[in-house]
Amino acid sequence: MSNIKTLHPENGPAAAYGARVRSTREERGWTQEDLADRTGYSSKHISAVETSRRSSTLRFSQVLDVAFGLTGSDEAFEREWMKLRHGVLLEGFPQYVHHERQAIEIRLFDIGIAPGLLQTAAYARALAHGDVRRGSITPLQADERCAVLAERQAAVTKNRSPIMHVVIDESCIRRPVGGQDVTGAQLDRLLEFAELPNTTLQVAPYAIGELRPFNLPVNLLTLADRSMLAYTESHLQGHLARETTTVATTLTEYYQLQAESLSQADSMAMIREARKAYP
Repeated sequence: MSNIKTLHPENGPAAAYGARVRSTREERGWTQEDLADRTGYSSKHISAVETSRRSSTLRFSQVLDVAFGLTGSDEAFEREWMKLRHGVLLEGFPQYVHHERQAIEIRLFDIGIAPGLLQTAAYARALAHGDVRRGSITPLQADERCAVLAERQAAVTKNRSPIMHVVIDESCIRRPVGGQDVTGAQLDRLLEFAELPNTTLQVAPYAIGELRPFNLPVNLLTLADRSMLAYTESHLQGHLARETTTVATTLTEYYQLQAESLSQADSMAMIREARKAYP
């Protein structure tokens, strides 16, 4: 017993995760070898996770949940891993990302910056590093945020790409991010996106004024069973809605936004004009 390493869950999320693995295991009277037999992972691997010398993974968390009988519960290690993996993201967003990968139709609206799924890597890095300079996240968290975005983009385009309807506020194409080269390349990316056969892209111009229904970013997903989810967020809080009335209201307002926005042809003309400022 003297060789058992003292854990310090206060040292961070990974340490807290590992300490919880040990305490959950010990509550059942299991040794690391017992848990190894139940998960297919080695006792050495389990020890490394418990002492936070090795990071957990989604698969390992899911296997733990099966072994401990926690699958689908509020205490599931999968849920804790998602919080650990997406710790720099707002509440509700990791759950949204899970459904986004399965969506057959995606509707987006953004203000001020290009939607994440349409961002170039350089544009995303510039935004993340801006948060670092302001002190709101660490450099490591900035890297994590960019990695999560890259995973989202890859997941959405991996197999059959979903139908995507995107409306961006005019501010998204007027705001410089990361310097001339980065901003210019991002505007090019928007133009390329609009040329895809499964996409529409519209600009909501400043001129629509009070007729713009949203003052915050909005994401709407249609899943294979035709059910829908809505995700909205403010600066500090995200909210994932599954309730039919809420989602239906948001969808209606999205249609109203599309009706008031420029046509795709006129939107492309506005973006091309804005692009001239970034030679």
